Amino acid sequence: MPKASTATPRGPVTDAEYQMLAMFRRALRAFLHFSEEAAKAAGITPAQHQLMLAIRGTENGEAPTIGDVAGWMKLRHHSTVELVDRAEAAGLVRRIQDEEDQRRQRLVLTREGQSKLAALSALHREELRRFREEGLAHLTEL
Repeated sequence: MPKASTATPRGPVTDAEYQMLAMFRRALRAFLHFSEEAAKAAGITPAQHQLMLAIRGTENGEAPTIGDVAGWMKLRHHSTVELVDRAEAAGLVRRIQDEEDQRRQRLVLTREGQSKLAALSALHREELRRFREEGLAHLTEL
């Protein structure tokens, strides 16, 4: 964890930099609030949305394991199992057996999960474009 300090290698933090950091922090919170509310409006929890995004957004294109998703979401394994159980009961995800290691399960989205994630992702893409213009514009001077 970084050590808190009021000085940087470039000197003390200026009032303008504090204002930019505060504006960025506010914009970030606004985006997170938007994301949480969008998930709820779609009939899922914010955690389920993050789970589906972790499954669909794997870098290698391979269906992730529960352990992979736990690492991505920064959750403990047993908490991820509970989240997957609830998402599976809601018809959003399903477990499939790994072809190479029969002891391992991989996670995939159901059609309903794919549909909900696609709709949420389109909304988030638009909100991120707005966030980039409004929230990140202030950071160019840091």
